Amino acid sequence: MSVLRFFSVFFVAFLLLNLFLKTIQNETQKPTILFAIDNSASIVAVSDSAFIKSEFLNSIDALKKDFSNKFTIKTVLFGDKTKASEEKPDFKEKETDLHQLLADVDNNYANENVGAMILISDGIYNKGSNPLYNLNLLQYPVYSIGLGDTNEIRDVAIQKINHNDFAYLGNIFPAEVMVNAKKFFGKEVTVSLIDPRGKKTEQKIKITSDAFLSGTTFTLNAETGGVQRYKVDVTVLEGEKNISNNHQTFAIEVIDNRSKILLLASYPHPDVIAIKEALQNNTSYEIEYLLSSERNVPVMPYSLVIIHGFSPAQTNIINECRNNNIPTWIVNPGTTENLSGVKISASNNKFNDSEPLLNNSFGLFTLSADLQKFIKDLPAIKTFFGNYSVNAGANSLITQKIGMVETENPVLLFTETNGQKNGVFIGDGLWRWKMRDFEEHKNTVLFNELINKTIQYLSIKSDKSFFRVSSPKIINENEVVELGAEVYNKTYELITDPEVNLILINSNKKQFNYTFSKTPNAYKLNLGFLPAGEYTYQAKVKLGNQVLTKSGNILVKEIVAEQLNTVANHQLLYQISYRTGGKFYSPKQLNTLHEDVLKNELIKPITYTTHSTNPLIDLKWLFYIIILLLVAEWFLRKTYTTI
Repeated sequence: MSVLRFFSVFFVAFLLLNLFLKTIQNETQKPTILFAIDNSASIVAVSDSAFIKSEFLNSIDALKKDFSNKFTIKTVLFGDKTKASEEKPDFKEKETDLHQLLADVDNNYANENVGAMILISDGIYNKGSNPLYNLNLLQYPVYSIGLGDTNEIRDVAIQKINHNDFAYLGNIFPAEVMVNAKKFFGKEVTVSLIDPRGKKTEQKIKITSDAFLSGTTFTLNAETGGVQRYKVDVTVLEGEKNISNNHQTFAIEVIDNRSKILLLASYPHPDVIAIKEALQNNTSYEIEYLLSSERNVPVMPYSLVIIHGFSPAQTNIINECRNNNIPTWIVNPGTTENLSGVKISASNNKFNDSEPLLNNSFGLFTLSADLQKFIKDLPAIKTFFGNYSVNAGANSLITQKIGMVETENPVLLFTETNGQKNGVFIGDGLWRWKMRDFEEHKNTVLFNELINKTIQYLSIKSDKSFFRVSSPKIINENEVVELGAEVYNKTYELITDPEVNLILINSNKKQFNYTFSKTPNAYKLNLGFLPAGEYTYQAKVKLGNQVLTKSGNILVKEIVAEQLNTVANHQLLYQISYRTGGKFYSPKQLNTLHEDVLKNELIKPITYTTHSTNPLIDLKWLFYIIILLLVAEWFLRKTYTTI
């Protein structure tokens, strides 16, 4: 019993010393062999596509199985995007981005012991930068297997169509068709463009070399609003093996909302010219400049009225705009009376030299990072000296800094009352900001951005409907189609109680029914990837006893990048392998690849050692030993003292 008591007390006293136990744990990680397989359509756009889909892929599976005894095997499929997958490739990706492959591999496998990458591709990339610029990300060799045919074929192709994404109704816009021809020196082809109404325009091109690339420009009229689709054809010459690249379509969105802006000035001023020049190159706006004394037109046709040098004599213009719900922007007012959103108690002929200060909490629209930074460096302007009182609900984008004192007195202020937007620029010297921009940057891009963002916010009318649906007008077939919806009650509060349904109709008049999923304040619908074509939709929601509907159109564009060039670029694959310490192989050399990988002494396991220090008192088994000793002593003492 004394022995048991001794060891019990000993262990307790030993633990009171607060000793620590240091442990070392080793973990060995096998090297990873990463198989990167090109899943794009160009892989099977060659004569040996059957061999690639069956025999070659089976050989790759056998190679993976052989490697799995010594290495960890992982597979990624790449095309437009990179994804980890153990499934067999289907070769349906519409684009190939080798540059993004290397970036994604570096990001996703940075913490693993990657011994080598086996890149299986034809070397054709039609998206992203040259992958050779991204090789510094890889710290291991790339063994490449070249697929496809490297022989140049006789071909005429529409290489690219350069065009606007948007155009405004009534404007003209160019479309440049780039034609590429190989081994057809001396031939002549006809480029035909067919507009949405079926009207055909043709231009002839003479091929002047065996490696020919040239462009021809068509001038088109935006005659109808909405999404307009155009078709371009180039002559198919005798001897061409790939005729799928002789045809392409493109689409633009014709916007029928060109805003008319009335710029009224009490007198000529450099500020007026600065505003006018900032807007004149923006095709979204039609600017009409008048002196106030010359105005003899109503404000109804205009989306915005800008008044420079506002005076009490122009109050009738403000009232007319208010009665017709026309937004106004007062610049450099000559009076402190009747200014939207602010009251100023000022002394006559007393002004401050105020430097602009950006309000970081402003949320009506966003400015670029360059413009936000540049506002701090703009010169001072003259503002009213006096007491400023900003109305509740007003939003100041720029405030005044007088000397070293940062104030909340506004320079550029916005308000919205009963759906009418108004802005006020309190200051004289807006033109100085334009001059500073030009002095520092040799252009006026940042000044123009400030003016255009202001005009855009004021001139766009708010949507006051109770049901709103947002959707892309034009989207590529390899992009996910997502729609959003918002439902408001009679007090314009966002609600998500009712169900929002949508009927999607494709070009064959087949209908598909969907239901929007709910988020805390809105609705979302993910349609996934849609086949190329034109779609119409109708969304419905029942709000009370009323059924609200919204309809629209979506054009899903076909991606033809993989059809434009089917000649394999094995030289690129060779360069990738050579610069990373790997080798290039043909599909028939998989056995050689297998031997080279196994012989590479740099592909080896890594042992990670982990050191940990823990107090002895955390060891639970010591606690149980002490309890066992005490219980044993108690039992013996109880037993023998009784006897």
